[in-house]
Amino acid sequence: MTDQPIVSVRNLEKHYPITEGILNRQVGAAKAVDGVSFDIGRGETLGLVGESGCGKSTAASSIIRLEEPTAGEVIFNGGGRGDRTGDGGGAHPNDVTAFDEAELKRFRRDAQMIFQDPSSSFDPRMKIGSSVAEPLEVHGMTDRHRRRAIVEDLLERVGLSGGDYDRYPHEFSGGQKQRIALARALVLNPDFIVADEPVSALDVSIRAEILSLIDEIQSEFGLSMLFISHDMSVVREVCDRVAVMYLGEIAEIGPTEEVFTNPQHPYTEALLSAIPTPDPRVDRENIELKGTVPSPTDPPSGCRFHTRCHEVIMPAERDLTQEAWRALLSFRDRVVQGRTDVEGIRAGLESDSDEPVSDGELESVLRTEFDLPDASGDPTVATAVDETLSQLIAGEREAAVETISQFTTPCEQSDPEHTQHTDDHRSACLL
Repeated sequence: MTDQPIVSVRNLEKHYPITEGILNRQVGAAKAVDGVSFDIGRGETLGLVGESGCGKSTAASSIIRLEEPTAGEVIFNGGGRGDRTGDGGGAHPNDVTAFDEAELKRFRRDAQMIFQDPSSSFDPRMKIGSSVAEPLEVHGMTDRHRRRAIVEDLLERVGLSGGDYDRYPHEFSGGQKQRIALARALVLNPDFIVADEPVSALDVSIRAEILSLIDEIQSEFGLSMLFISHDMSVVREVCDRVAVMYLGEIAEIGPTEEVFTNPQHPYTEALLSAIPTPDPRVDRENIELKGTVPSPTDPPSGCRFHTRCHEVIMPAERDLTQEAWRALLSFRDRVVQGRTDVEGIRAGLESDSDEPVSDGELESVLRTEFDLPDASGDPTVATAVDETLSQLIAGEREAAVETISQFTTPCEQSDPEHTQHTDDHRSACLL
C-alpha cells in the first residue's frame, strides 16, 4: 500500500431539493450527505457505518456517480491515472465529479459496486453468465468466446462452477447470487469496489462464507474497497479502517481496532455497546440511544448528535445528573416544537374519570407524561420547570417557550471541528 490514496473524498455533498407548488419552487433541501471527507488507500478496506438513514449508501452512490453529487471532489488515482495533482485552476484532472461521459465510462471500468439485495441485481430473463459478461461487451470486448472463458473462470474463483454460466437467477440461493454479483463486479478487473451492505440480506449461516470470500478476492486482486454496513461486528472483521457516519457527516474515523478499543465519539460508543459479547464475564453497559434520527431536511444546530447524546455537555452552573440534564433538554425541545398537547391530555383524563381535573392533578400527570427530571438539587431548574408547566396549563405557550429556552448546551451552539487523536484517528466532538 503506497502513501498516495486511490480515492480521496473531499467535502462531498448530496442534497435533494424539496419543492412545492406547480412551479416546483425549491423551499429547502434534504442534506443526505453534508461535507464528508476521507481517503481510501491502495489495497485498503474502509468501512462506512451508521444507523439506517445516516447517508451511507447515498455517499457510496455519489462517490461512483450513480447519483450526481451536489458539491465536493472525488479524486480517483486508479486505472493507471497516476498520482496527478491539480493545477490550482478548475477541477482536478482526476476528479470523478467533473468527468465527461467518456472519462466516466473509463472510470466505470475501474470502479464497481456490489449491491445489498442480490435477488434484485439480476434480470430474471437473462442467464447469469450473460449478466456477468455484459460489462465486458459494453466496454468493447466483441469476442463472445473470450467473454465466456473469462466469466467461467470468475465463477469458479467465487466458488461456483463454470457450468453455471447457462443457468438463470431463480436457480440460485441468495448466497450464490451474491457470489455471482461479486464475479460481475470483478469481471472488468477494477481497482476499487464499493460493497453496499453485501451480506445484510443473507442468512446468518452464509454471511461468514461471503465475507471470507470477499477477503480472499481482495487479497488476490489487490482491490481497494469501501464497505458499507450497519453491523459493527462485520466491519471489525473485514475492514482496515472505519468511518462512523451520523446524519450526513463523519463523526469519527480511524484504524478499526483503535476505534473499537478506544472510541472518541459518544455515537461510536453507543454503536459499539450494542455489539453482543459471547463472554458472560464481560459486563458492558448498553448505551440506549433515545429518540429517532432527526430529519436531514432540518438537522439540529451545532453537533447533530446532541439531541440523542448520552454525554451532552451541561453548563458548569447547572447541578443535575446527566440523565436529568438530558431529560430537561428533551422537555425544552418538546415545548419549543409545540409537542405538548396539554388540553388533549386534560380531556383524556376527564373522559376517563367523568370528573373535572384540577390544575394540580394535571401538572402531576404532565410530569410523568413528559418524563420530567428531579431537579431538586438545582433550584433554578426546578423553578423554571414549575413555571413552564403552569404556563402550559394556562395556555400561555409563548411564555412557556421563553421560560424553558434559557437552558442551552454548548453542543447545540458550536459545530465541532475534527480533533486529531493519533495520526489516523479523528473525531468531531466538543468533549
